[in-house]
Amino acid sequence: MTRLIDDLPADWRQGLFLGRLGLPEGPTPVLVREGRVFDISATAPTTAQAAALPDLGAVAGRDLGDLEALDLGPAWDDAGVSPRLLSPVDLQCIKASGVTFAVSAVERVIEERARGDADKALAIREALAERVGADLSAVKPGSEQAYALKAALIADGLWSQYLEVAIGKDAEIFTKAPVLASVAWGDLVGVRPDSAWNNPEPEVAVLCDPAGRAVGATLGNDVNLRDIEGRSALLLGKAKDNNASAALGPFVRLFDKTFTIDDVRQATVSLEVRGEDGFVLDGSSSMSLISRDPLDLVGQTLNENHQYPDGFILYLGTMFAPIKDRDAPGQGFTHKPGDQVTVSSERLGTLRNRVTTTDKAPPWTVGLVELMYNLAGRGLLKERSI
Repeated sequence: MTRLIDDLPADWRQGLFLGRLGLPEGPTPVLVREGRVFDISATAPTTAQAAALPDLGAVAGRDLGDLEALDLGPAWDDAGVSPRLLSPVDLQCIKASGVTFAVSAVERVIEERARGDADKALAIREALAERVGADLSAVKPGSEQAYALKAALIADGLWSQYLEVAIGKDAEIFTKAPVLASVAWGDLVGVRPDSAWNNPEPEVAVLCDPAGRAVGATLGNDVNLRDIEGRSALLLGKAKDNNASAALGPFVRLFDKTFTIDDVRQATVSLEVRGEDGFVLDGSSSMSLISRDPLDLVGQTLNENHQYPDGFILYLGTMFAPIKDRDAPGQGFTHKPGDQVTVSSERLGTLRNRVTTTDKAPPWTVGLVELMYNLAGRGLLKERSI
C-alpha cells in the first residue's frame, strides 16, 4: 500500500515544509519541522498568511506528532479518512508559465499546425525538429540572436505564436486554476472525457509571498489537453483549467540552509505513467535546460503591472511533451482513466496521482465562502492574523 512517507525526499527530517491537512475541524496549515507536524493555524489560519511571515520556520504551533505516525495515504485508499493531505496552497493565485523549454516549444508548434489532430503530428514533428529544435535550445529569449532566428523562421514560413513566447522577451504567464481548486498528493487528477490527446506536465512550482519573494518550491502536474489547445490557443482556458487539473505537493519545501533556489535551478524532474493496460511511460529532464530563470518568471508574474496580495504559486513549465506511441504507430501518448502518474525530484519527493475524467473527479465544494465560514467558526479569524 502506498503511503506518503515513502514519497518524501530522503532528507525530509532535515528540511522545513509547509502544507495543509484536512483535520476533523477543517483545512489546517501545518509546518513539518525535524519530522514533526505542527498545526500553525492559531498564528496563520491559511498557508497564504504563513508564507508572508518573515520567520515562518520559528512559528511554534500545536504538535500533532511525528509525520510518519500519521500514516497518510492516497485518497483512493483512504477516502473519508482524517487526517488527509490537502494541496499545500489555499488563498494563493495558481499561475503557470508555458513554453519555457525548447522541446516543449516545438511540441506546441506541432499542436498548432496539426490543429489538435494527433494523426498529423508525426509528420510535422519530423519536418520541424531538424530546423527548429537545435536552434531554440541555444537561444536566450529576448536576445539579438533570438530576433535573428525569428526573422529566419518567418522567412521560412515556420513562425508561430508559441515560438514568440519561447524566444521573445515576454514569457507566457497564465492563470492555471481558481484559488482553492488545486488537488493534492494522492488525489485523482482529471482530463476531459471528450479529449483524445492529452498528457501530464511534470513541473517544479515556486511559492511566492505578496511581495514576490520566492519562499519555497513543490512539485506540480499541469495537466494539459493537447487536442483542445491545438485547435486554437484561445482555447487555453478549456485546455488547462478543468476539474482536478492542477496537482501540487506533497508539501512546499521552504528555502533554508538545506534547500535554496539553486536547488530548483539544478533539479532533475522525473515522470512515470503506469496504465492499467500495462503501458509505461517514463523520462526525466533537467531544470538547467530551462530557457528563462525561475526568478525571471517570478518577476514577469508579479511586478508594477500586476500584484497578488495573497501571494501566488507558479508552475515553471516543462520540457515533457510525451510522444511515445500508446495505441497505434504515430498516435503518440494520451491518458487513460486509471493511469498512475508520479512526478519526482530528489529534494522535493514524489507527487503521486491517479487519472480520472473531469466529470467523475470528486467535486470541488470548499471555496472561499465555505473556508471563511469554517475559519470563523473555529475562532481563527482575528482583526489582524499576521
